[in-house]
Amino acid sequence: MSRDRAAEVSAVVSRARAARESFAGQPALDRAALAAAWALLNPQNNRRLCEKAAAETGLGRADDKERKNRRKTLGLLRDLRGRRTAGVVREDAARGLVEIARPVGVVGALTPSTNPLATPVNNAVNALKCGNALIFAPPPKGAEVCAELLSLMRAELRKCALPPDLLQMLPAPPSKEMSLELMRRVDLVVVTGSQRNVRAAYSSGTPAIGVGAGNAAVIVDETADLADAAAKIRASTTFDNATSCSSENALIVADAARNEMIRALEAEGGILLDAAQKARLQKALWRDGELNREMIAKDMPVFARAAGLGAAAERAKFALVEESGVGPDFPFSGEKLSLALALYRAADFDQAVARAGELLAHQGGGHSVGIHTRTEDRPLRLGLELPACRVIVNQAHCFATGGSFDNALPFSLSMGCGTWGRNSISDNLNYRHFLNTVRVVRPIAPDEPDEAEIFGEYWAAAGK
Repeated sequence: MSRDRAAEVSAVVSRARAARESFAGQPALDRAALAAAWALLNPQNNRRLCEKAAAETGLGRADDKERKNRRKTLGLLRDLRGRRTAGVVREDAARGLVEIARPVGVVGALTPSTNPLATPVNNAVNALKCGNALIFAPPPKGAEVCAELLSLMRAELRKCALPPDLLQMLPAPPSKEMSLELMRRVDLVVVTGSQRNVRAAYSSGTPAIGVGAGNAAVIVDETADLADAAAKIRASTTFDNATSCSSENALIVADAARNEMIRALEAEGGILLDAAQKARLQKALWRDGELNREMIAKDMPVFARAAGLGAAAERAKFALVEESGVGPDFPFSGEKLSLALALYRAADFDQAVARAGELLAHQGGGHSVGIHTRTEDRPLRLGLELPACRVIVNQAHCFATGGSFDNALPFSLSMGCGTWGRNSISDNLNYRHFLNTVRVVRPIAPDEPDEAEIFGEYWAAAGK
């Protein structure tokens, strides 16, 4: 990268630091977060930006993006309402402990082309709520709409007499070299998107929060309400043409429910491909081992026509592809970012759990697994045995993993996958990740245990 481009990055970071120095106090933080949110939630902006995002990236549907932006942003604001993120946030007199929230500083946020609006706003709201400045590093496809969104957010900050340089983005045109330079200069890096970017963030020398790849496997057991499960799977799989990392990628259906479940999925607009159609789809969807960008996140008529699946498939809402193996030789076992859903069979629940584990080990480790069931114990078993940080029970997967109005997960566009996904967090990215916590510790009455109190049971069982 040239010296001039490096100087541009340095100047952006310097402006962010200067803006942040004058930005403090809970009322200002709350106002800034609402300003950034309203820039997107304003109906006049939301629709126009979604149409531009779909056209610029070629990914997903404007209608679904509009709903996603509203739902995700309102949900985030609900989560943040009343949260103290500046000054003293907790006092425990009995333990002589006071906790103080402090900002992390300047955040660099790498955002994906699949969510060029919702993810930047989510990051901006969280960062501002905690007193930080934030600099976006958008992908090439999505940079223009991100710039327009940023302009709107900065205008809202000005209306509130807040420094607009709290929110900035890298100068156009975006490049990997500039993103790497940004990572080195900020105080925290947050990355949603390609695993190459996540790995680069972790090696930048700056504290980084990256999230893992999706490849959600969902079990449908013999006790499930099959019509309800099929409706939720269809809604989730087709939403925004499967751009979400939380969209179902594989269904594992108990043999006892298989035929009825296929009928239920067909009633929801699914089409079960035959062997010849599967072969044509595989050839079209992957090129030299990589997903074909001209096929991903496309409307079903476009998707089916490009693969030569026939008129019936063009009229369907999504495709079911029978699969029997997992791994590189079985590409449908991985994340597809398209309206194709792998269909596996399982003789019993043990086999279903084993298959889900294989899928997660192949791709998507740590992200999530789903189950449709009427049992109480089977979801808990998945949580105890599988390398997944979220077990989604009887819900539309892509709506549930990132927080929902009817579950307890925080609203987020970025799902940490723990050590299974080589991530530093295992929860949904949220405002706590944008804070430093200072602890003021005063002396209290000593609480020192006797050795016998600690080791008594151990000595009795194992001896001294």
